Amino acid sequence: QVQLVESGGGLVQPGGSLRLSCGASGLTFRLYAMSWYRQASGKQRELVAGISSAGNTNYADSVKGRFTISRDNAKNIVYLQMNSLKPEDTAVYFCNAVNKGRGEHWGQGTQVTVSS
Repeated sequence: QVQLVESGGGLVQPGGSLRLSCGASGLTFRLYAMSWYRQASGKQRELVAGISSAGNTNYADSVKGRFTISRDNAKNIVYLQMNSLKPEDTAVYFCNAVNKGRGEHWGQGTQVTVSS
């Protein structure tokens, strides 16, 4: 059974930093493209950042230069380092794993709140 478990969310002041982690089990992690999505209250879920199985990365324009996605294939973990956080970054952040031949999986999400 595939499980994606996010951690690292919380309350942070504007300008602060958080690092989200997503631990994966039940899949061959290195074969999956991993992404972080977020969903703010009353809004649609949106892609924040992605990293391919080869390590190529992409980011939403709104987070470029502030967020960094990385992966550790030995530990089956994908990270999202979030710096210079803004109130508009407040959302539930979800981990996503995709392999075209093997399917797509989602985590349960972790809340990030940016507020003074």
